Amino acid sequence: MRARTFLPAVLAAALLTVTGCGSDGGTDSGGDAQAAPPKASSSAPSGEGEGEGEGDGADKAQVPEALNFTGTTVDGRPFDAKTLAGKPTVLWFWAPWCPKCRAQAAETAKVAADHQGNANVLGVAGLDKNAAMKDFVSQTGTDNFTHLSDESGEVWKRFGVTEQSRYVILDKDGKTVYEGVLPGGEGLAGKVAGLTG
Repeated sequence: MRARTFLPAVLAAALLTVTGCGSDGGTDSGGDAQAAPPKASSSAPSGEGEGEGEGDGADKAQVPEALNFTGTTVDGRPFDAKTLAGKPTVLWFWAPWCPKCRAQAAETAKVAADHQGNANVLGVAGLDKNAAMKDFVSQTGTDNFTHLSDESGEVWKRFGVTEQSRYVILDKDGKTVYEGVLPGGEGLAGKVAGLTG
């Protein structure tokens, strides 16, 4: 009986070792990013992303430390940021009651639609309850891309975000290339276009 449990444990340990080695290569790229310490934990188990093709890039690309987090979408689905690996990524930190965030919504949704398949856009909602977050997404027409419900603020802390209406833009290697406010989303399209070629 003991041999039966020992062998699967050894195999699992070997798989974890091989898998861990494969993802360490991306750490150097993300390590220089202007993000909070990468050891921040998430509030939800890992799972699949919402988009159908999102996992394809993660399988081929090494996952940088910046994208080593999980969460839950405003629709209650598990989300694993590893699905964003290999493409430039816009993280849009917003709050449902924020007028500046509401003003950024249309441009952010347009950028997500225009760059679908070439870049990722991920909304990270915080500073309120999930019901308000869902209402914001519905009211602003930003349902064409994924939004995390970060009620606990774990993803905000991970990227050192202390106020709403903020963008963090990562290049395809997970390095932060821009962090700040873009009133009305002005300039977002150009920044993303510069990363997608």
